[in-house]
Amino acid sequence: MKKSENKNTENVIEVENLKKKFGAMEVLNGLTLQLHKGENLVVLGKSGSGKSVLIKCIVRLLGSDEGKVNVLGEDILHLKNDGLSEIRTKIGFLFQSAALYDSMTVRQNLEFPLRRMKIKPSNAEIEAKIKEALDNVGLPDAIDKMPSELSGGMRKRIGLARTIIVDPQIMLYDEPTTGLDPVTSHEISLLINDIQKKYKTSSIIITHDIECARTVANRVIMLQDGKVYMEGSLQDFEKSEDALIKSYFQSNNIKNLNKV
Repeated sequence: MKKSENKNTENVIEVENLKKKFGAMEVLNGLTLQLHKGENLVVLGKSGSGKSVLIKCIVRLLGSDEGKVNVLGEDILHLKNDGLSEIRTKIGFLFQSAALYDSMTVRQNLEFPLRRMKIKPSNAEIEAKIKEALDNVGLPDAIDKMPSELSGGMRKRIGLARTIIVDPQIMLYDEPTTGLDPVTSHEISLLINDIQKKYKTSSIIITHDIECARTVANRVIMLQDGKVYMEGSLQDFEKSEDALIKSYFQSNNIKNLNKV
């Protein structure tokens, strides 16, 4: 399979020989990858291939059984609590569900990470950051709404606003377009690109949505049996004669057509 040939690129995440089991089920089996500074890396793979487990191990929401994870020069698997909390402030994580606090307004959801910062901003700075974040995701009028009043696409946008409000260097997106209609999915994909350009983020995007991958990917990897099966551009994947790759793209293109 095709491998990245750019050996001089600065890496912001380096994963080496990562292994993770749940009971007898081996989800990650010696997975190795790098996230280059400033790129959008799309991770494809069928359900159960370890995509979401990978990014949860990267931020240590899940412990790993073996391997190395280096994030922004830090050995994240061996950091103490204070060091882990510090490195997490530099990483934005968008969960599939957006993970908003249902009992809080949009304003309160966005305030929450700011008030937990080591150096707390002033009330005026918080207001300015909330306004900027909502403007950046195109929802300035949602500030006093409850999450229950928002559509699925709006919840994703507010989740993104809450993530970018602390100016992360790295973004991890877990199925950002799942459950959304094609138009809203495309809007979220464009927003991922806008965030990359405006905030100079380096991002891993976990997705099964080929249209999302076409919009956002600078580089693509596919997982199979808990490790990287292929790496390259999306065009490399679409031109591949490999039976597994062809089957994956054909089945997912049919799913995308059925959504229209």
